[in-house]
Amino acid sequence: MTSVDADKQAERGAKSSTGHERDDLPPVIAIDGPSGAGKGAVAQVLANQLNYHLLDSGAVYRAAAIICKKAGADISSESSVLAALDAFQATFHPQGTDGVVVMIGEENITNELRTQQTAEIASQIAVMQPIRAALLDEQRSFRQPPGLIADGRDMGTVVFPDAQLKVFLTASVEERANRRAKQLKEKGIETTMAVLMAEIDARDKRDSTREHAPLKAAHDALFIDSSSLSIEEVVDLIVNAASSE
Repeated sequence: MTSVDADKQAERGAKSSTGHERDDLPPVIAIDGPSGAGKGAVAQVLANQLNYHLLDSGAVYRAAAIICKKAGADISSESSVLAALDAFQATFHPQGTDGVVVMIGEENITNELRTQQTAEIASQIAVMQPIRAALLDEQRSFRQPPGLIADGRDMGTVVFPDAQLKVFLTASVEERANRRAKQLKEKGIETTMAVLMAEIDARDKRDSTREHAPLKAAHDALFIDSSSLSIEEVVDLIVNAASSE
């Protein structure tokens, strides 16, 4: 299974065995929202600004996808995927403003995380409830002093329901497609806005209607539309909200 650096001992779970919130756990700012809303960039800036740890939950699932691929697992079989994940361990090494380096043993898989094949495998295994359950504690293991910025789609609703602050960050489909187009252009990949908007719309519907841990805002989340906001403006909104909690 996945874990953070070996020298860091995990604080596991969001609540005590009595069902009450744990006051002894480090604070969490949970940022959920659809693809392209700016969660990753905002989470990275927040983590650096507050000196908090950073959880990119998507990277956890993509690392699991790579482990399955290397193990030759049958991606359509929950038992095969679980067996593959049980046999390997990924580690996540923060690099400050440069993000996170992900390793499987001595192999650096960071670049492989962002390939289309990895994304497709991650998407397939992410809908499996046993896989989500198996990776739940692994995500919670990132919760360490002095605090955590958690970026994902079910951080405030499932993984950290007791987060100090829950944020639902979104943007219009048009703006998210425009951002994606710029990213692809920088990589020399040409596409059209129509194609990107269709892909984003399909992804939104898939994420929001899946049976397990669907994408949705927590009932007590701060809703932020980043369509016309800079990263810095979004960060300021979140920092101000966190300081008032």
